[in-house]
Amino acid sequence: MKPRTGLGRGLDALIDTSHVESNGSSSISEVELSLIRPNPNQPRTNFDEEALAELAVSIRELGVISPVTLRKNADGTYLIIAGERRYRAAKMAGLSTLPAYIRTAEDEQVMEMALIENIQREDLDAIEIALAYQRLMDDYQLTQERMSERVGKKRTTIANYLRLLKLPAEIQMGVRDKKIDMGHARALLAAKEPLSQLALYKRILAEGLSVRKVEQLAAGETDATEHKGKAESAGRTALNKSLGNVEQELQRILGCEVSVTANQKGKGKVVIPFGNTQQLEALLNTLGRLA
Repeated sequence: MKPRTGLGRGLDALIDTSHVESNGSSSISEVELSLIRPNPNQPRTNFDEEALAELAVSIRELGVISPVTLRKNADGTYLIIAGERRYRAAKMAGLSTLPAYIRTAEDEQVMEMALIENIQREDLDAIEIALAYQRLMDDYQLTQERMSERVGKKRTTIANYLRLLKLPAEIQMGVRDKKIDMGHARALLAAKEPLSQLALYKRILAEGLSVRKVEQLAAGETDATEHKGKAESAGRTALNKSLGNVEQELQRILGCEVSVTANQKGKGKVVIPFGNTQQLEALLNTLGRLA
């Protein structure tokens, strides 16, 4: 029976685990913590201090059960590929060394490995995952399809995460702080306007709305916006037609060019141009007779 590496199927596909021998022993190295460096491109940016403290207690009592995965740098230090939580907790626990698999990897692979490891352990929030996908795609010119192949996720799944980055920053922070979950965030995307999204977000926080309710409200907001737009367009069309009729009637009565403009509230002006004083006097005489 093949020993478990604790890395997950996705990472096993990227990391050569042939160093795990059939007799159950494994080529795990003890690496000085002082030589280990966190990955600056680590997709995970939030580390729960309370959870780290609990892990540190466990490490003091039982040790590090699952080795971290490192890449050796040219200067003799090691970059964390997978296991930064264990590294941080080990430091808190006062360990001087950490069991680790040593891996040779390119920068792109390091980022992929860190992303997959965290996704499989469900350590990342939805925004962190979206940002990691976006960074990989930008840095290495990957399409969503290619990204899907590399990390073993459906293209639609990746697309859904990336869409979250279109939400206002306040809502993205709400996802990261676990004020709302990904289901709520995706439902908010149905409201097209950022102000509408923010208003619904505040209602979620205040009223504890379900995802289904948010979907209904977001759809209603979109329908209302579209209805308002159609109503305004119809109103403008009717008003323009009415003004055109008024212009024609004034031109018939006054015998000269007339321009009539008005806003949606009915406020506007009538402009009657004239070319000289004789035309002005004739116009005034006509208006006088009409009075």
